[in-house]
Amino acid sequence: MRQDQTTGRSGGRGPAQGIGQGVGEPSPKLGDATHERLRAMILSGELPAGTRLQEKPLAERLGVSRTPVREAIARLSSEGLVSRVAGNAPTVSTVSITEIMEILHVRRLLECEAARQVATVVISPEPFLEMRARVERFLGPTRPDPATHMRLDEDLHGGIARASGSTLLHDMILGLKLKTRMYDKGSIPERFEPGCHEHIAILDAILARDPERAEAAMRTHLENVRAGILGHLSRLF
Repeated sequence: MRQDQTTGRSGGRGPAQGIGQGVGEPSPKLGDATHERLRAMILSGELPAGTRLQEKPLAERLGVSRTPVREAIARLSSEGLVSRVAGNAPTVSTVSITEIMEILHVRRLLECEAARQVATVVISPEPFLEMRARVERFLGPTRPDPATHMRLDEDLHGGIARASGSTLLHDMILGLKLKTRMYDKGSIPERFEPGCHEHIAILDAILARDPERAEAAMRTHLENVRAGILGHLSRLF
């Protein structure tokens, strides 16, 4: 099946890049790539909330068969990024302001505990030192693109959750963080530099093995994320 080079069906963003050829049985690698591509399109707003996800147009747009698209939609549904209503095509989930405030409240409870635990246990400092260096580079003269920034943000929060030693805590935090990303989509640029400094404060507290300080730094960060979203909304309405 040829790659669709004609249109980006979401707000004129141009053609989507194909990720494979829809010939024969899809490989697990192709299925993962299709899932990642669709997830990125949702999180960036390229596929906005409420968009109907129809297998055939998406398969043509991505240059794959319908099977990996169907599997990707099922995975996105399990992650909460896609909603299904009986008799209708699946749609990109809508996250309300009430939901995002609840998500941030629960994230604060879970991530403050994760930061405290990581600062308490014996850990290898290298991953956190490397993460700190990545954040510091963001504060240089060249600002990273939104995708690079989001990747570091996910690596940092996910890395802290993983280092806490609880698989359940890690999975819950990443699941909630996905929905936060659906909402902000990098639309609060004034939070970029303060967020970097807050991340450094969290990492410094963990590296200093100071659980109280790590918990407080994470709480400050998530409270500022909440305030940033509310401030952004107040300017829109």
